[in-house]
Amino acid sequence: MSIEICELTPEYAHAWDAFVMAHPHGGPFHLIAWKESIKEVFGYRPMYILATEGASIRGILPLFLVQNFILGKALISSPFAVYGGILADSSEVRDALGRHLKQLSESLNVDYAELRNAYAEQCVGFAAVTRYVTFTQRVGPDEAELLETIPRKTRRMVRKSLENSLVTRQRKTEFLAFEDLYSENLRRLGTPSFPPHHFAALIRHFGEMVDIREVIHQDRVVAAVMTFYFRDQVLPYYGASDPAYNSLAPNNYMYFDLMRWAGQNGYNRFDFGRSKKVSGSHDFKAHWGMEERDLPYEMLLVKRKTLPDLSPNAARFQLPIKIWQKLPLPVTRALGPKFLRLVP
Repeated sequence: MSIEICELTPEYAHAWDAFVMAHPHGGPFHLIAWKESIKEVFGYRPMYILATEGASIRGILPLFLVQNFILGKALISSPFAVYGGILADSSEVRDALGRHLKQLSESLNVDYAELRNAYAEQCVGFAAVTRYVTFTQRVGPDEAELLETIPRKTRRMVRKSLENSLVTRQRKTEFLAFEDLYSENLRRLGTPSFPPHHFAALIRHFGEMVDIREVIHQDRVVAAVMTFYFRDQVLPYYGASDPAYNSLAPNNYMYFDLMRWAGQNGYNRFDFGRSKKVSGSHDFKAHWGMEERDLPYEMLLVKRKTLPDLSPNAARFQLPIKIWQKLPLPVTRALGPKFLRLVP
């Protein structure tokens, strides 16, 4: 039998997710739940590609077609996700999907296509993007042993936070306090706010695979994080804290508490997620002593002649960021969702 490549149809949705769950490089952003959430909230066009042999799936490629005045026209795997790219059961199937992506990109006349690969085995030979790293840590049920894996300076901050009357409250559907903290944090960074229904859509589509954990101090939410649970992995994805309570080290408490909870509830891997090299986020995560590895993102240039630089550190974004940081929070919360329809 030969490999056939086609666009995803509804009857393959369950098999698609089963393939993702079984693949060693699969993750939550490959699942149909991510497709439905991003399509629903941001209106991007999904173009999910299957490689099949008979009735069996041999490989998948989640894609969205995005077009706006900042990015131009692009195929992205996947918008707002830190991981994406091809999942295949062999290098031959992976390369066949890579060739199909090249043909699709040329037929759609896009400026470029982007693969947000998590592992080198996903790469198909497009131009490398070396801007990002990710951090992971093995976790287990022994809290004292877990604490000893953390470098001394951060361990001291964690111990301090554990002495401060902080408690965790787990939420499944209530996210207003989290959304308030997160939108305030994005405004401080000069980044547009997500629409609240983005978080509602993720909760609805991912179900038991996502929750929100709030850190409480004297009946006030001082930090919160939205976390994905995938197989044996815990991925804190959207997190923020109230800077007025920095002296209590709520971020240190929140992430350590999630790590120990994960280890005590059958999870083996804590994925601290993507950070740009030379950034405050990178510095914070690096101090936890986790395994750091490069993310082998790739871009296929079609109409563009040079790789796009969409980093907030780019010179063209500095003035807009400074202006955004000075806007009142209600304004950024109103405008942010409209702007994010333009920027994945």
